[in-house]
Amino acid sequence: MRLEPNTTKNKEGRTFPFTKGLRALLEAQHKEHQRLTKQGHIVPWVFFRMVADERGGEKKPRRIVSFIKAFKTACKKAGCPGRIPHDLRRTAVRNLERAGVPRSVAMKLTGHKTESVYRRYAIADDRDLRVAVERLDAIAVPSG
Repeated sequence: MRLEPNTTKNKEGRTFPFTKGLRALLEAQHKEHQRLTKQGHIVPWVFFRMVADERGGEKKPRRIVSFIKAFKTACKKAGCPGRIPHDLRRTAVRNLERAGVPRSVAMKLTGHKTESVYRRYAIADDRDLRVAVERLDAIAVPSG
């Protein structure tokens, strides 16, 4: 996936290879587009809403006008209300760190230019601390 210049937080373009989850999501959207096309609906957007013109009427694909409103609705439906889009960047950093991705590669993916800013996102939580101690226990040499 290509993120064009001026469309990212740091205004620089970059490429981001598809994860399996992202590929599956886009393939599901493509199937939905094909289904709607067979019903006579041409949908020029990757993501859209199904909306009826009147109560109880036939739902038709409509452009998502407000990303924030759609994001809040999606978070509520996913059981994690109160999230903000910026939380996704922090989660990405944490997941890359946990996966052992080299920091230079992680920074390229997330678009962080400096280590100091990246480190602000790489927050260790209680789970990270427990895993670290479990790893220590796994390599501990018995005394005696």
